[in-house]
Amino acid sequence: MTTTYRTCPRSGLQFERQAERLIKFNIVTGMLWLAFGGILALGVVLTRWPAIRWLEAQTFYMVLTAHGLDMLIFWLMFFEVGFMYFCASVLLRCRIATPKLAWLGFALMVIGSVVNNVAVFRGGSSVMMTSYVPMMAEPAFYLGIILFAVGALIGCAVFFGTLVVARREKTYEGSIPLVTFGGLTAAIIMVFTLLSGAFIIIPAWLMSMGLMHVDPLIYRTVWWALGHSSQQVNVAMHITIWYFIAAVVLGAKPMSERVSRMAFFLYILFLQLASAHHLLGDPGLSTSWKIINTSYFMYLAVLASMLHGLTVPGAMEVAQRQRGFTKGLFEWLRKAPWSNPAFSAVFISLIGFGFLGGITGVMMGTEQLNLIIHNTIYVPGHFHATVVVGTTLTFMAVTYYLIPVLFRRELIAPTLAKWQPYLFGLSMYFLCLVMMGAGTLGVSRRHWDMAFQGAAMAYEWPGAAYLMMALVGVGGVAAIIGGVAFIYITLGSLLWGRKLEAGASSPRFTPVGRASPGAAALTYGSIGFTAPGTFVLAMVFLVAFVVYYFINWKYLSTLWGLS
Repeated sequence: MTTTYRTCPRSGLQFERQAERLIKFNIVTGMLWLAFGGILALGVVLTRWPAIRWLEAQTFYMVLTAHGLDMLIFWLMFFEVGFMYFCASVLLRCRIATPKLAWLGFALMVIGSVVNNVAVFRGGSSVMMTSYVPMMAEPAFYLGIILFAVGALIGCAVFFGTLVVARREKTYEGSIPLVTFGGLTAAIIMVFTLLSGAFIIIPAWLMSMGLMHVDPLIYRTVWWALGHSSQQVNVAMHITIWYFIAAVVLGAKPMSERVSRMAFFLYILFLQLASAHHLLGDPGLSTSWKIINTSYFMYLAVLASMLHGLTVPGAMEVAQRQRGFTKGLFEWLRKAPWSNPAFSAVFISLIGFGFLGGITGVMMGTEQLNLIIHNTIYVPGHFHATVVVGTTLTFMAVTYYLIPVLFRRELIAPTLAKWQPYLFGLSMYFLCLVMMGAGTLGVSRRHWDMAFQGAAMAYEWPGAAYLMMALVGVGGVAAIIGGVAFIYITLGSLLWGRKLEAGASSPRFTPVGRASPGAAALTYGSIGFTAPGTFVLAMVFLVAFVVYYFINWKYLSTLWGLS
């Protein structure tokens, strides 16, 4: 099979034919799962809204199970595998390794995700995404996850193989670009995540057929190496895309290549250990294990995130100042391309992930403070800040960039596209805040009816709790509308958007010119540290961190009654 490279006339990026098709299919399939999971989200928020309580209990738990898996696993990992191929083949300008194997992996991921959803909607597998034993789903529920995981592992193997091909065929010089390095980080964590899942989902599958028994505590401990580490794949990938969008939209290089790469390396070593915060209420784990994992080790991952939180906006600031936006501390930010949805979505994601997801994540990882909000709706409030505001909004951003560049289509409804990141992102800010507020008041994480209507001894919640849950419904509906707008813009553009020029084709890659809009994403180099505005924003973040930490310790002291 001959290898053909297409040079995009808008970005200067070069797409190898097989890699281009694989990236397209993975991203579009992920977007279809996003659309389906968004429909299910409407059932979740309108049921948790006490005044509406739309779905009955049995249907609610079935819908919540599918929503969790479709949004947290299938949508995100399809997109991540597609973008890993982009990081390897496009940014290193080489052919994809073993395309037939890559298509096999894609097919297994599709089959696995469909099999899992069919099992859930048959009604006998409403075990939530966590599927804790001894609750048992149908065997097909676990089989679907296993097939999907095998497919994703094949995708990782193809990614690693493409890196080897690029090195062997000398398609780049020196070190791989930072964006590719970030994709490598995500791929390494994904392998750890999926193998951890295999170690516990395969025994659960055998248990569902009556072939073996799985200890519940062992299951929980190992499962969270899948459940929480999958979020660490998301973190590594969406930060990778932050660097990419900064490069292709603003021409920004990292402030320091070495610092950014070290931060990614810290993720590989320590990020997945944050999964321990889900286990702080478990009796079978020692206090010393909990403290070491959720403090000393997790803080090294937090350090990495804080480095990225400084270097990404810092790189944007330096690039803007080089363009002449040098007045005061924040002219670079005021004059940023806010009407470009790729940029606005990334910046809204960056701020929300840091302030809402990062600060609350560290608080939850403190054993004593975790007792306040463990298993309350605060927890999904936190991970909507990380997974949705952080990852989904970032993936939306890069999709806006890829539609004309990769899919060769003009965006329909450009005005709606300009406003969609604000509608979706700010609605999710609001949703996360009121979820965490309700959780602080003790509202349960998963119970379909917080009021326990009809119970002999109903619990009397304060009025503020009902208000918060009503606002969760309002914020959730607004965010779903923002999500519908994204699906309409993107899938509509692919279906009936005006076709754009494909660009020249060549039997091999050609050098990318220095003036090419995509050049900054393909090179190695640092941009410098002249970013006073970013350092002020970092100090604001630090003050918010300290104040919120103090507030929670103060709240804990009132509960314990200690002098």
